[in-house]
Amino acid sequence: MTDLLTSPLHDRHVALGARFAEFGGWSMPVQYAGVVAEHKAVRSAVGVFDVSHLGKARVSGPGAKDFLNSCLANDLDRIGPGQAQYTLCCTGTGGVVDDLIAYLRADDDVLLIPNAANTAEVVRLLAEAAPPGVTVTNQHADFAVIAVQGPLSDELLAALGVDAEFDYMQFRTGRVGGAELTVCRTGYTGERGYELVCSSGDAGVVWDAVLAAGEPLGIQPCGLGARDTLRTEMGYALHGHELSLDITPVMAGLVWAIGWDKPAFWGEDALRAERVAGPVRRLRALKAPGRAIPRPGMDVVGADRAGIGTLTSGTFSPTLGVGIGLALLDPPFKPGSEVGVAVRNRVEPFSVEKAPLVQPQVRS
Repeated sequence: MTDLLTSPLHDRHVALGARFAEFGGWSMPVQYAGVVAEHKAVRSAVGVFDVSHLGKARVSGPGAKDFLNSCLANDLDRIGPGQAQYTLCCTGTGGVVDDLIAYLRADDDVLLIPNAANTAEVVRLLAEAAPPGVTVTNQHADFAVIAVQGPLSDELLAALGVDAEFDYMQFRTGRVGGAELTVCRTGYTGERGYELVCSSGDAGVVWDAVLAAGEPLGIQPCGLGARDTLRTEMGYALHGHELSLDITPVMAGLVWAIGWDKPAFWGEDALRAERVAGPVRRLRALKAPGRAIPRPGMDVVGADRAGIGTLTSGTFSPTLGVGIGLALLDPPFKPGSEVGVAVRNRVEPFSVEKAPLVQPQVRS
């Protein structure tokens, strides 16, 4: 893995005994103590993830927000400065180049957080389309992202001296360990949580401060293995699995992330037509009644053993103790249906469920 990119926290992960795997061209921790232990720490207390492989790009200049709003699928006019928004960069045929978070700092300054493997392509497409005066800058290596996730996240931030009393998808500036950073109430686990965006040079100071402050709370460093099981329990899409150039946001059930009422966005005509006609397949959650563990690429069949879909993600759920998955299914197969999954030359029964499969803890 010598040719892979590494996080500015790589040496700290090595010291913690992390096991690494390739993810989007980066060598990132997949687990430390083990996926199940890390998963349960996030559901019951608090975990910390290094997600510095995520991309960072700045779109700046007069009209930057309006320009982005004419390209990306969601409607940036729904939010104001200090708020973030989940959105999609689509092709003319409705496929998804990437899903990303847009941080609206001001009308002339927007930070984008795309996926690692797709950052360069998102930047290229936006830069080619940008009008005079609007600049698109790839800042992938300039910043680190540290995710604090779990029901005790607020207590952890309080111990760091950071005010966490703000709404979901809002962000503020703060300081941790003397380092200035952006704190956003976002995450990919379903639990209450925050993502800390700091300069790459400050990443070590912030990571060390988070671990020290979280020790009395039972904090657990978590790898991308637990991040995947957590997001699968919630039914969250992962690009390359539930979204791709061939899997549209309508198929993935992300119609809420499209600004249908705004004048224009990339892929508008194709997505509007698909919304009216209905998608050829629809993303659904699956749950096993027994011991079967589904995996991506497995076939899903109906009672007559005819193919009705394909697994896009599959794993063991540490919270439920059974196999779960996400699958693109023919439209008639809705929550409440019974289907089969071809697992190791056997057809195992699964129920079609409505996501999320796990309800995160609710704070008063």
